[in-house]
Amino acid sequence: MAAKMSNQGQADLTRVAIVSKDKCKPKKCRQECRKSCPVNKVGKLCIEVLPTSKIASISEELCIGCGICPKKCPFEAIQIINLPTNLEKETTHRYGANSFKLHRLPVPRAGEVLGLVGTNGIGKSTALKILAGKQKPNLGKFEAPPDWAGILHHFRGSELQNYFTRILEDDMKAIIKPQYVDQIPKAAKGTVRTLLDRKNETNRLEEFAKQLELNHVMDHNIMDLSGGELQRFAIAVVCIQKADIFMFDEPSSYLDVKQRLKAASAIRAVLETHKYVIVVEHDLSVLDYLSDFICVLYGHPGAYGVVTLPFSVREGINVFLDGFVPTENLRFRETSLQFRISETAEREGGDLKQMRRYHYGTMMKKLKGFQLDIDSGKFTDSEIVVMMGENGTGKTTFIRMLAGRLEPDEGDPVPELNVSYKPQKISPKSEGTVRLLLHDRIRDAYIHPQFIADVMKPMDIDNIIDQELQNLSGGELQRVALTLCLGKPADVYLIDEPSAYLDSEQRIMAAKVIKRYILHAKKTAFVVEHDFIMATYLADRVIVFEGQPGIKTKALSPQTLLAGMNQFLKSLNITFRRDPNNFRPRINKLNSVKDSDQKAKGQYFFIENM
Repeated sequence: MAAKMSNQGQADLTRVAIVSKDKCKPKKCRQECRKSCPVNKVGKLCIEVLPTSKIASISEELCIGCGICPKKCPFEAIQIINLPTNLEKETTHRYGANSFKLHRLPVPRAGEVLGLVGTNGIGKSTALKILAGKQKPNLGKFEAPPDWAGILHHFRGSELQNYFTRILEDDMKAIIKPQYVDQIPKAAKGTVRTLLDRKNETNRLEEFAKQLELNHVMDHNIMDLSGGELQRFAIAVVCIQKADIFMFDEPSSYLDVKQRLKAASAIRAVLETHKYVIVVEHDLSVLDYLSDFICVLYGHPGAYGVVTLPFSVREGINVFLDGFVPTENLRFRETSLQFRISETAEREGGDLKQMRRYHYGTMMKKLKGFQLDIDSGKFTDSEIVVMMGENGTGKTTFIRMLAGRLEPDEGDPVPELNVSYKPQKISPKSEGTVRLLLHDRIRDAYIHPQFIADVMKPMDIDNIIDQELQNLSGGELQRVALTLCLGKPADVYLIDEPSAYLDSEQRIMAAKVIKRYILHAKKTAFVVEHDFIMATYLADRVIVFEGQPGIKTKALSPQTLLAGMNQFLKSLNITFRRDPNNFRPRINKLNSVKDSDQKAKGQYFFIENM
C-alpha cells in the first residue's frame, strides 16, 4: 500500500494519505482533488470519488506526494504525510484506508506503572484498547486482518509476545477508567455507596473511599456529583475490582493539586508484582510523580502515531518536552518547551513599567452554608495573578465577584472593572460554526493581524474554524473559549481553569499565549489553575486560599510567587524541586532525602537555575 521514494541524502519514505470523514464533502465541491491530481491526468486512478462513497479515496501506492490535492481541497480535508519506511514494518493498527494508523505499542511491565505522554489524537486511547485486549490489532492489514497466531508471530522475541500470550491463555482481565468521567451519570444510576458495593471485589472499599475523600458523598446520587467527585468515584471503582491490568485515562482532570497526589497514591496502591498499571496523564508533574517509566507518543494528530521505546521517568518527560528522540535521532517538534519562571518570581514589581494600579477591599460572601472571607489586595497591569487552593475553597466565587456576577454580603463593594471572563464550565449555547461565533463576538480582534499571530495561530483555531460548535471536543471548545476571552477588549481578564481538556503540549502553548498577550497588551489576568507546571509558568503573583473546603475559607492578599507557593505547598505537605535541563517543577517523593532537606529549610517551592 505504501509508495517509496528516495531523495539524495534522505532515507526512503512511505506515504500516508489521510482523508477527514468530517471535512470531506464531495457532493458540495467540484472534486478539485480528483481533477487536479497529476497521476489521474495520465490515466491512473490515484484519487477517485465513487458515487456510493461519502468521501474521496486516495491510493497511497500511486500517490507521488506532489502536494496539490491538499491545497486544492476547499474543505482542507486531505493530508499527505511522508514517513520513514522502517515504520511501515512496525504498523500495529490501522482503522481503514486513508485513516489513522498506530506504529508500535507501549510495553507494560508487571509490578510497575507505565506512563503514556503525547498530544491528543496521537493514538493513546487506541494503544490502551489494544493492550486491554478490547481491540485486536490488525497490523495495518485492515482488509484482511491477521489471526492471533499471526499477531503473536509479528511480536515474536519481544515482551509484547509474552504479554499477549498471557491475555489469550491466562484470560487476563483488564479495566479501563474512562477519560470522560462526566458521561458516567448517563450510564450508571444509583448512589455512590450502592455502585461501589457492587464492584467491591477486593474488600478494600473502606481504604480507597478514605484515601479518595469519598466518605462524605457515599449516600449522594451519581447524577448529583461534581466533576472532581465523579473522577474520584471512577478511580475508586477501578481500584476495588479484581483485575490483572489497570488502566487510567487522565485521572487528574477536575482534581486539585492535593487530590491529584492522593489519586496517584491510590493508583500505586493497586500495584502487585504480577499486575500491570498503565496511566495516560497530561499533568506532567503528576505523571512524573506517579510513573516508574514512560513511553512517549509522537506523530501527527488524527493521521498517525508512533510509540517510542520505554524511558526512565525524567528522561521520557524531557524527551517529550525537547521534541527530540535521541534513541531514534528524530525530531518531532521544531521547538523545545522550557519553564523559566517569570522575572517577577522573587521580587515585587519586576522591571516592567506598570502604569495602572487597582485595589479591592476586604469582602465576605456566603453561599449555601459556605463562607468566603477575602483579604484586601492590590494588582497592576502587565501582571498575572494565579489563584491556588483546594477545590471548594472559593476560587470560582472570587472570580465571579471580580466579574461583577456576585455582590459581597459584607465589606467594600467590588471595584467596577472592565472584564473579560472565561468560565470554568464551557457549553456552547449558540449554533453555527466557530468562524461565525468569532465574527459575532470579537469581530475587531478576529481580523487583526497581531491577534491572529499571537492568539489564533498558536491556539490552532484555523484547523477548526469551519466546524460546528456542537461537534467540538472538550479541548477544542476550551481553545475557542480562551480565544473569545482574550479577543474581548478589557482591562482585567478572568480565566477559570484554562488547562481543562487540553493535552500537555496544548497546555504549555495556552500558557504562553496567555502570558504573551497579557504582557504585550499591558493588561491584568486572574487565573485559576490546578496544573502546577502551568500555574508556575503563568504566575507573577499568587493568591492562596486556605481554610476548610466547602465550609469556611479565606483568600489571602496577593503575594510573590515564591512566598505564595511556599505557603500553599506547606499546607499540602508537598515539596517541589526544579529540573536542571528545562526547569520544570518536579514533585519530591514523600520523605525522600530531597523532600526532608527542603522541609527542614522551609523551602517547599525550590527556585534554582533561574
